[in-house]
Amino acid sequence: MKEQQQTNFNRIAGAIDFIQHNFKQQPALDEVAEAIHVSPFHFQKLFTDWAGVSPKKFLQYITVEHAKKMLKEDQSTVTDAAFETGLSGTGRLHDLFINIEGMTPGEYKNGGENLSINYSFAETLFGNIIIASTAKGICYIAFADDEAQALQELYNNFPKATYRQVTDLAQQNVLYFFRHDWSKLSQVKLHLKATDFQLKVWETLLKIPAGKLTTYGDIAKSIDKPNASRAVGTAIGDNPVAFLIPCHRVIQSTGMFGQYHWGSTRKTAMIGWEAAQLQQ
Repeated sequence: MKEQQQTNFNRIAGAIDFIQHNFKQQPALDEVAEAIHVSPFHFQKLFTDWAGVSPKKFLQYITVEHAKKMLKEDQSTVTDAAFETGLSGTGRLHDLFINIEGMTPGEYKNGGENLSINYSFAETLFGNIIIASTAKGICYIAFADDEAQALQELYNNFPKATYRQVTDLAQQNVLYFFRHDWSKLSQVKLHLKATDFQLKVWETLLKIPAGKLTTYGDIAKSIDKPNASRAVGTAIGDNPVAFLIPCHRVIQSTGMFGQYHWGSTRKTAMIGWEAAQLQQ
């Protein structure tokens, strides 16, 4: 990100973190602005430009009671046949399909020795990402607050693969998704290293509409493994494709958002932002 964009992103993250830890007190605009060291006027504009709603409205979206209400109202969303974004002008995007193809044992044998992987870095509303792809589709997306560390983590997943830093067509298509340019989207294909159980969990995550929430227990029930909430949680935590496979939409049954591989503040930002877009 450019320096000013990074500064603004850090301020938004700081505000969300403050709201997340103080929502029971329902902090006023002045309190949140003071916490991130900006004027109330500047904070109101900055936050509204980012989220599309006021800080006060965003605060409502990330309270536990609101989350509980969403869970109660949307218990059946995980079993919906269609994948909805909830972010387009009509509230749905019918022409976006995401298919997951599991890698064969030979494709990742010996640390990905026979794989050729392209990767690049890009800016998103929720921070920098690293995105990687094989000839068959996207194999990895992660938030990259530290680019060198993010690249090393990609290498660790496929230590013997061949790498090129290049943005290919598969990556470009996914970047349209992040930029909300729905008109240019075509079918998104994912090429993932996973067990059958992991693939089943991730496919279920894709059926959760944007702006909606579900629980680990409901995911376990939806794949006919009602006693496997812990295993489901592990599979969700191992999700190699940030945001696109929406593991951030899975929360605790208590309404608490819980942990997230790329940071609980980022998870809160995603949930609140998607809820705001859906309401609009």
